[in-house]
Amino acid sequence: MSSADLPTEPGKPRRPAQSSLAAPEGCGHHGGVLILAATPIGRPDDASPRLREALASADVVAAEDTRRFRRLASDLGVETGRVVSYFEGNERERTPELVEAATDGTVVLVTDAGMPSVSDPGYRLVAACIEAGVDVTAVPGPSAVLTALAVSGLPVDRFCFEGFPPRKAGERTRVLAALADEPRTMVFFESPHRTHATLTAMADAFGADRRAAVCRELTKTYEEVVRGTLAELAAWAADEVRGEVTLVVEGAPAVQASYSTDDLRALVADAEATGLSRKDAVAEVARRTGVRRSEVYSAAH
Repeated sequence: MSSADLPTEPGKPRRPAQSSLAAPEGCGHHGGVLILAATPIGRPDDASPRLREALASADVVAAEDTRRFRRLASDLGVETGRVVSYFEGNERERTPELVEAATDGTVVLVTDAGMPSVSDPGYRLVAACIEAGVDVTAVPGPSAVLTALAVSGLPVDRFCFEGFPPRKAGERTRVLAALADEPRTMVFFESPHRTHATLTAMADAFGADRRAAVCRELTKTYEEVVRGTLAELAAWAADEVRGEVTLVVEGAPAVQASYSTDDLRALVADAEATGLSRKDAVAEVARRTGVRRSEVYSAAH
């Protein structure tokens, strides 16, 4: 696709055709960089000064939704350079042009909310820029994943992000079943009209009593965080759910293995066979099994 084919917003004149998205000479770029810019997940006033600066100085802004981005830029009082669309439907075709633009100028990538490439377009462009030797950096900012995790009230020391669960019931059931023993707190995105079905499937896969939180419209006027068991939340979501939804689910409880005296004695013997002293072997088995050192020592003797 040439730059002559780049879509323009309704009512705006089409820009003159050029050979690529690369910025024209003299436009003031500082050259050779792709900037992944996090945008507010709710309120525009969460935008950082660095985001305003990056948008104002960009040669090209690649936006997941150009109309939504224009509204944000207006709210921030920022005038930008060329704005082009970059979304799931055109990222394969547009990536080479944006790499070319980033080779000679500054390209800023924004998505509808949060950090690009996290369940949004971006990974393909980042990988292509790295391969082409283009610098890649980021303007950090709001994240629905981390915000939901922080307010959920669930453990935050270890977590994993699982994106959107599959839409089809059978595939969703298989994916959730594979996560049933995941010990880390899990974060999911979900659309409001599938939230009830997903919570019901999670209750079946993880257990009705597993704790979770539904975080809706984070940082917005009607923000709501509902906490409870998966069964309770599924019942709550049976009524209409509105807005953008992030689900946080407690990880699987740790299973304490049971070791007999003979088991512990054999484990100590195996450790000693590697060259460890009796004392060190007992300490190693205690560390590996979670059994108190005194119990391991008694078993070994």
